[in-house]
Amino acid sequence: MTDTAKPTLAKRTYIVIFGADTPAGKAFDIALLIAILASVGVVMLQTVEPVASTHGEALQAAEWVFTGLFTAEYIVRIWCVERKRQYLTSFFGTVDLLSVLPSYIGLIVPHARLMLVLRSIRLIRVFQVFQLTPALKEAAVLKGALKSSGARITVFLSAVLILAVLMGSLMYIVEGPENGFTSIPISMYWAVVTMTTVGFGDLVPHTPWGQTIASVLMILGYSLIVVPTGLVSAELVKADSGNGTQASDLIGLKVCRDCGSSASRAGALYCDECGVVL
Repeated sequence: MTDTAKPTLAKRTYIVIFGADTPAGKAFDIALLIAILASVGVVMLQTVEPVASTHGEALQAAEWVFTGLFTAEYIVRIWCVERKRQYLTSFFGTVDLLSVLPSYIGLIVPHARLMLVLRSIRLIRVFQVFQLTPALKEAAVLKGALKSSGARITVFLSAVLILAVLMGSLMYIVEGPENGFTSIPISMYWAVVTMTTVGFGDLVPHTPWGQTIASVLMILGYSLIVVPTGLVSAELVKADSGNGTQASDLIGLKVCRDCGSSASRAGALYCDECGVVL
């Protein structure tokens, strides 16, 4: 006998809130994205003094309206999802929680409310709404490349730190406090700024030897910049050629409605992370 039982209210709500493959689900997600953008805009406007002094009360009221909506949405998500613990500990579940907590913490610590800009992270859902999940797969490839080259990047950063200590100490000896190099940590700050070619100009050498050292460090800085880029690029090429992450694998990817992770291959039936049916 065919099961003709209608889906429960929780199941229907789940399909709308966690799914983007139905008209109602897509409309909900688009409305959610608009609300997120508006709420982040309200938080930003509260830091603009002319606007805050004129419309401060209205902005604060709007902030609490958005907080109430997102709190209700978070509660409904917990109610309708079957694997509640999986959702609560997932990336999207954590972000959903962080999008409402600052308002309530702000009742005790006023400046904590500014952390409501964390809501902007929820805009990642735009990939699911507009079927951009191949971009999520590419992000996973980039994450893997960074992880694979992590040890070599750590060695590189250690070498840069040692160089900053040596050059900072040398500049402290050469220039001295009378030229602004009042301590080795301050001189190390100058070395890092110089190596990264930022050049704030708040601390500059005045002696010929100091200017010579600065010139060498600037040239060395240009050569150092390309090292981490080359390491990550090599891992990206290796991942693209050796792990089967071809363009054809990126077609038809799905996003798990429970934990938000993307499937590893097109046509996958279960989520790699939590095992839920996609």
